[in-house]
Amino acid sequence: MQLDAARATPANSGQKRPFWRSLSFEETFFGWLFIVPAVLGVLLFHLGPVIASLALSFTSYDIISPPKWIGLSNYTRLMEDPLWAKSVQVTLRYVALYVPSALIVAYGIALLMARSVRGMSIYRTLWYLPSIVPVVASAAIWRWGLNPEFGPINYPLKALGLPAPRWLTDPDWIVPSLVFISLWGLGNTVLIFLAAITGLPPSYYEAAEVDGAGAFAKFRHITLPLTSSIIFYQLIVFIIGSFQVFGIAYVLFVTTPSASSAGPDNAALFYVLYMFRNAFGYFRNGYASAMAWVLFLVIMLLTWLLFYSQRHWVYYETEGN
Repeated sequence: MQLDAARATPANSGQKRPFWRSLSFEETFFGWLFIVPAVLGVLLFHLGPVIASLALSFTSYDIISPPKWIGLSNYTRLMEDPLWAKSVQVTLRYVALYVPSALIVAYGIALLMARSVRGMSIYRTLWYLPSIVPVVASAAIWRWGLNPEFGPINYPLKALGLPAPRWLTDPDWIVPSLVFISLWGLGNTVLIFLAAITGLPPSYYEAAEVDGAGAFAKFRHITLPLTSSIIFYQLIVFIIGSFQVFGIAYVLFVTTPSASSAGPDNAALFYVLYMFRNAFGYFRNGYASAMAWVLFLVIMLLTWLLFYSQRHWVYYETEGN
């Protein structure tokens, strides 16, 4: 047996393995090798264009000719551009209407969907389906649905003798109409809220019932605080997304990238839509880059303020009460 053990023992068993054949080196090498495509993608297709846009924001650049350094002229020009001011006004109005409406509607529907009712799975599916409809198809549906003359929304209003808004043709109603259209596709948000609500421990509600708490008290002291972190997350997502409205407005109101208007009285001239028009309609790419960086700084500032404020109203279970 000793002879067999000696034969089985390699002659160089006492020698140290080269570092390139060590297990830790192989794990590190192959780990970096596998993430190289993702790292290159971030550097070439994300970080690279971001840095390039920052540099271009200080230049006059039209794609055809080389960039020409003009310093802060693009940024000062923003303050003198009436269309830029109009796009800011339209976007802020949309944000002010959409963000609170979307949070309230999505959370309210999630509360209803969390109830144990026969056939609830069907209702959940029907509510989620609009969120997977492409933007172009959604715009076509709502262009017909909000038609002021024969649309299915205005027709019953007229039949009942009620005021029938001219949804997509009246400048005062365009932003509310787009908010209404956006609320139609809240399926993903409702799903997230529903998962948070149904995942709460039933023991909390049982203890509250023993103490004599009613439905509103349980909602106020259990459901709302324990889902406040999800509300905070959705608030951040809604604010970032609402400042970047583009697709639905472009499909409904813009025929070409260089179109001179976006709806009646430019009532649908959202910030990103105007930025797109400058970049790909007028080929003022330096000016569009400056607009992009102003938008980035505004979103970053609002996000920081929200993160700063969360200590006063967001509850995290790991932090205790």
